[in-house]
Amino acid sequence: MRKIASRKDKEKKQRLNQFIIGGVLIFIMFFSVLGYSLQGDEDNSQTEVNKVNYNGFEFVSQNGFWVLELGNFQFVFQNNPEQTELNESVNISSEINPLNYYSGKPLYIFSENDDTKLEIYRNLYPDFNSIVQRMQDACPEDEECTEDVPVKTCEDNFIIIRESEDNKIIQKDNCIFIEGKNENLVKITDEYLFKVLGIK
Repeated sequence: MRKIASRKDKEKKQRLNQFIIGGVLIFIMFFSVLGYSLQGDEDNSQTEVNKVNYNGFEFVSQNGFWVLELGNFQFVFQNNPEQTELNESVNISSEINPLNYYSGKPLYIFSENDDTKLEIYRNLYPDFNSIVQRMQDACPEDEECTEDVPVKTCEDNFIIIRESEDNKIIQKDNCIFIEGKNENLVKITDEYLFKVLGIK
């Protein structure tokens, strides 16, 4: 036969159940908040890792590239300025024409490395908001180019990128010579772009 519970016992049991349920809810909420705050710290530290501040310029890592917002322009590099520091020094001539020198003018390029050519195109002649009037492949007069491209000299705005044992960026008249070992050429090209933009 079932025992008849008094009203007092029922209330006592109900309060105990409410206390247990309340304790479980508090426990869940506490650990939810704790987990969220730890995740927030993790996200913040990850964000900090994906940003580099260099001389007041902020580079943000996006899709394997480093993006710099500068005025109305967005520049995209394979390296940030800290990554362009090579073990071997880069000989840089004291005078490098700044960005406004190229504005609205045609720019010619010769490169023995496709990645470096793409780096120049992506930053000086993007699909929108271009800096230079146009970019075109060209052949230096001391080269025998197989492609059907115009021969240009240092009277034109001309970037010449070649493989060499020595790392260097040299301005001669309107020519920029970017030279270095093949594995360093993209970094040296980015170093040149950072100079043009006044970042370094």
